Amino acid sequence: MPAPSRHRVVLWGSELHYGEVLGSGPLLLFLHGVGSSSATWEPILERLREEDVHAVALDLPGHGGSAKVRGDYSLGAMACTVRDFLDYLGEKQAVLVGHSLGGGIAMQFAYQFPDRCSGLVLVASGGLGAEASVVLRAASLPGAELLLPAIAHPGTVVALRWASRTSSRLGGPRLISADAEIVLRGLRDPTSRAAFLATLRSVIDRSGQRVSAVAKLAAAKHLPTLLVWGDCDPIIPLDHGHRALDVSPDASLVIIPGARHEPHRHDPDRFTGLVLELASQVRSAGVFV
Repeated sequence: MPAPSRHRVVLWGSELHYGEVLGSGPLLLFLHGVGSSSATWEPILERLREEDVHAVALDLPGHGGSAKVRGDYSLGAMACTVRDFLDYLGEKQAVLVGHSLGGGIAMQFAYQFPDRCSGLVLVASGGLGAEASVVLRAASLPGAELLLPAIAHPGTVVALRWASRTSSRLGGPRLISADAEIVLRGLRDPTSRAAFLATLRSVIDRSGQRVSAVAKLAAAKHLPTLLVWGDCDPIIPLDHGHRALDVSPDASLVIIPGARHEPHRHDPDRFTGLVLELASQVRSAGVFV
């Protein structure tokens, strides 16, 4: 099968980048977390290209190769961008697969545009509780603009990687994930840092997550919904996944043993299988048009 292809499009004056695997069935639209990019989904797209599915991984505004402009990075604005992107693709609906911030955007999209969403896969999703890691809360504080360049410096990243590997070899926790390294490398660019902080501060403050999507998930409880979490997530607690079942009792929660905040990268084979199962459920239920 051909490798996932890369594309770019200009919508309303702003450029968006995305990767795509062509196939049939409901569109699977992958949304990454804050500071990340569509690169986080590459192991999944590589596996999906062996299947007859249509999958797209989008660089959200201000992230990856997409334009980093001064503007609105709220969940509502991101959801509108997703709608406009679906219009560009000529797709009426999509199954939204959202990681962390992307999960919050997916729920916001399902709330704002209920006829455009045929299913949800929420991966260590934001918006399901107030708790968030101290790292994210600290990054949202005034003055973070002055510290981020030093934290993202190549020498700092190398030191963090060495400390993380040493800790892991000694049986301790891994201090920095592969995705976190990608985020830090991206923050070397001033425009990327500005977009990162604008996005982060729209959903996080010093007390934790400031935006709740619980009611929005309840409004979408008729949709096939899958929650995927790592049992060692240090960023957003696994308890948030259990709470989500209280408002969406027909949803399924799958816990990936040993995974931290990127369960899709910890076990990409299992994760891909789970996404394909939900896509099959959507297809069988006739949810998508």
